[in-house]
Amino acid sequence: MSHVVATAGHVDHGKSTLIRAVTGIEPDRWAEEKRRGATIDLGFAWTTLASGREVSFVDVPGHERFLGNMLAGLGPAPVVCFVVAADEGWQAQSSDHRDAVAALGINRGVIVLSRVDRAPERVEQVAREVRQELAATGLHDAPVVAVSAVDGTGLEEFRTVLDAVLASTPEPDPTDRVRLWVDRAFSIKGAGTVATGTLGAGTVSVDQTLSLIGDTSASVTVRGLQSHNSTTPRLLPVTRAAINLRGVSADQISRGEALVTLGAWPTAHEFDLRRTTGPAFTEVPTGVVVHVGSAAFPARLRPFDDHHARLRIDRSIPVIPGDRVVLRYPAGEVVLGGGRILDIDPHPLTRRGDSARHTAWLRSLPDDGDATPLVIRHGAVSTNRLKQLGLLKDSSAEPASTEVLELAGWWVHRPQLTSWVEAVRSAVAEAHRKNRMAQGLAVGAATEVLGIADPALVQAVIARTDLAQANGYLAQPTHAPDLGPGEAGLQALEQHLSDHPFEAPEAYDLQGWGLGPKELATAERLGRVLRLGDGVVVLPATPALAMRELAKLPQPFTTSQARQAWGTTRRVAIPLLEHLDARGWTTRLDGSLRQIKR
Repeated sequence: MSHVVATAGHVDHGKSTLIRAVTGIEPDRWAEEKRRGATIDLGFAWTTLASGREVSFVDVPGHERFLGNMLAGLGPAPVVCFVVAADEGWQAQSSDHRDAVAALGINRGVIVLSRVDRAPERVEQVAREVRQELAATGLHDAPVVAVSAVDGTGLEEFRTVLDAVLASTPEPDPTDRVRLWVDRAFSIKGAGTVATGTLGAGTVSVDQTLSLIGDTSASVTVRGLQSHNSTTPRLLPVTRAAINLRGVSADQISRGEALVTLGAWPTAHEFDLRRTTGPAFTEVPTGVVVHVGSAAFPARLRPFDDHHARLRIDRSIPVIPGDRVVLRYPAGEVVLGGGRILDIDPHPLTRRGDSARHTAWLRSLPDDGDATPLVIRHGAVSTNRLKQLGLLKDSSAEPASTEVLELAGWWVHRPQLTSWVEAVRSAVAEAHRKNRMAQGLAVGAATEVLGIADPALVQAVIARTDLAQANGYLAQPTHAPDLGPGEAGLQALEQHLSDHPFEAPEAYDLQGWGLGPKELATAERLGRVLRLGDGVVVLPATPALAMRELAKLPQPFTTSQARQAWGTTRRVAIPLLEHLDARGWTTRLDGSLRQIKR
């Protein structure tokens, strides 16, 4: 099992020295860091504990000027090693890092009192001070270990305590979707683009396709994988990952962008959140910097009340309800506070009273979001969308509220379903009223009425009505298309053809009976006439009568012989013969010869 642990603490309190002593690896990568003796950017090292657990350390800078870099490393890490020097005690950046830990909701870690060789007499006092400072954070009960990287005091105890903390840390799901926040990107000669980050959940494999979400959004392919300088065909959580990518150049990817499972994550550039730490939203500036994962963006904050606000950034990012964000002042490297995202599809506030109603709705939501209120607000949400939002772990799960039901892969608010059903019924009734000769309302028109793009959901709604559906039309069960004033003319036509089945009337005869194209189309749908080519109209039984006469002829027969047998004209005979051919009752031979198909 692999784990990732980030450091936290004031500048020059021995974070990098501790990691170097425990792992034997120098986490500071830059020459400037080594010259100053202080971490500027993120450093990385790793070791294996006595239990066999592999631990990757993300060493973050402690100086206030590099708070953004610190948050980039601390944000994706589930466990923290909080370092305070025994000889100096709690300092200014200790508070900044404490506030960041609180804002991120990190609740597992080890408190390390470093440099105890310099001030062994201050250990108990500093331990009490640190406990008091961390009392309101998730580290209030974290174990305390006193160490000295110089003489080795406490290093084995630190390893043992850290091992125990990691043993109690819940294991992430290796089958979960991937969201890896990139903290470094570079190019290696002969390999190409490499991105690194902390894999917190899911599995990444060679040849897997991922989505890159950032300034450059693209589909990329995993060309190779490394962790702890070892090549591997796949990586499980939680681990430090170096991913060799195909499909993007190194200058197209940077810190703060994300590699995610293809099609599995929603994105948003505007979201509503709840304050978890820091001053009331009504007391902070509207211009802030928001940190999510390893990303940092300028943002506009619109407060609704002391505890709820809307954030807007310039780029869409993969976030879901329950995600934590850290806010800081744009001008100074100071943590302002933290929040949890409640909604990534914020309701437009355009009408009077919208803001107050929306604020009340946000107050009702739990910190990690809830599917039922979302469905009620939107009327219907697909189960795929609920899974994307992290609000539905299993597609087969049933709604918890009786107000919501599952229908054709959607969760639907019952009043919305009732509204849809009534809308379709009303549209069908209106179609009948406007044109009694029509079959009803086309299903495509019903789709427009409902405003639903999913055909399966449309059919599920139609099934809840009492409407009849046939030939792509919806109709009331008792509806029978009729010709209205044209009924008398149709009866006259039927009588004429009953007496003379092969004497199809001319166009002027039909007009005289008041039978135009609409009336004839309705009569045909009703099964009362059969329209052949060239405007020839006969009764539906006429083809069968025609076959009786053709059976009396010697086979094969000519068009002229068929016409004479029927006692009709070429105007009727030719379309009637073509109709019989099309039905497979007769077969055309060379020239004008045909024969009955046996």
